[in-house]
Amino acid sequence: MNLDLARWQFALTSVYHFVFVPISLGTIWFVVGFHTAWYRTGQQKYLRLTKFFGKLFLINFAMGVVTGIVQEFQFGMNWSDYSRFVGDVFGAPLAMEGLLAFFLESTFLGLWIFGWDRLPRLVHLATIWMAALGTLFSAFFILAANAWMQHPTGYEISSTTGRAVLNDVGAVLFQPASIMAFAHTMTAAFVVGGAFVAAVGGWHLAKGHEAELFRPAVKAGAWVILIAAVGVALSGSEIAKVMVADQPMKMAAAEGLYSTTTDAPFSILTIGDLSGDQATPIIEIPGLLSYLATGSVDGTVQGIDNLQEEYVAEYGPGDYSPYVPLTYWAFRAMIGFGMIAAVYALWALWRFRGGRTPRSRAFAVSTALVTLLPLAGISAGWIFTEAGRQPWIVFGLQKTADGVSPLTSSPEILSSFIGFAVLYAGLAIVEVRLMLRAIAAGPPPELEEADGDSDQDSDKQLYFAY
Repeated sequence: MNLDLARWQFALTSVYHFVFVPISLGTIWFVVGFHTAWYRTGQQKYLRLTKFFGKLFLINFAMGVVTGIVQEFQFGMNWSDYSRFVGDVFGAPLAMEGLLAFFLESTFLGLWIFGWDRLPRLVHLATIWMAALGTLFSAFFILAANAWMQHPTGYEISSTTGRAVLNDVGAVLFQPASIMAFAHTMTAAFVVGGAFVAAVGGWHLAKGHEAELFRPAVKAGAWVILIAAVGVALSGSEIAKVMVADQPMKMAAAEGLYSTTTDAPFSILTIGDLSGDQATPIIEIPGLLSYLATGSVDGTVQGIDNLQEEYVAEYGPGDYSPYVPLTYWAFRAMIGFGMIAAVYALWALWRFRGGRTPRSRAFAVSTALVTLLPLAGISAGWIFTEAGRQPWIVFGLQKTADGVSPLTSSPEILSSFIGFAVLYAGLAIVEVRLMLRAIAAGPPPELEEADGDSDQDSDKQLYFAY
């Protein structure tokens, strides 16, 4: 009971927190781009876009910080045996994230927020660049910590304490699993950020608001979606090979493949019981799973049953397969929603061809949905990554059942679970209302230039328009 409640609570906080993460990681670089364009050209439209999307980013960033702190508290609340056993290793990249990355983010975001008309323009521009770099460092360190859970390395078990002890921080930070996870997550976050910017701009275009301002924003969002989607596909192909080398069971579960197969197909749709041999593939692409796993359509992919026998021989009796239906459909949701976003980007760019500006309700609705699809896709990818590792909390080193806090009672976990759920529901309402209100308000108004030193006076007024 304790284990199930602890897992559900961590799943709730993780998935909820991760909703805000890719929006922040992707959107801040649009703010950087618009701010840089304003610095280089002096055109007010770029300053207005900077202020507008900067405000949306800050609302989302604040929610991400709050929910992320709560998530980390759970390592001590519900997973104390995990923290005690591997905290000396797992805590190292998290400490780096707090001391270096979050310092960059918070310090330079503060300077950017309060530095309008107080810092020299170039210095002020540098603050948002530094904050954006801080988000990259933050993502890297957190993904390195998670990659260590997928493939533990750079450690040894202490003979005196029986705990995992860090002996090679470079192996933890720069192993293939962490590098490829960073590349894959960041390109996916750019897809989410591009979809968010395109959706906001598309809504304003459908309302007939300032086409000269939002038209380039939507086009920029569509181009970023398209380019980043290529990066997602390329990094996803590489991370699949790393995953097969580190966790072959996860790839087998992603296809519901129970027997070792050469020239293994990839099923687009399967009906029946995926947790056994009763499943029936309806649409398959021959050799695709082998290509994803090995780089060759003739490659051999190990099956769940075969791997189960190997793991029993290596780790002892037990069930070493994850819940196959969840991993199977999460894997397809991750891929499918990303592909839909890429198709949308092509369609949107075609609608803007030849100086056209789409204003139809259909365009606005489809653009708004695009924000949700990449976000659902990247969340599904995160669920696949974590659920596919089960029953391990640290693959091959500690099972999830062995990481839960032994002294925390079921009523305590349940009460905090309910409390978090209610709190997060309230925060979701606040977040949505703040975002919708800021989006509906639009950018600050473009001010007419005064006589004389017009550019400087106009910019000063615009600085404080909000």
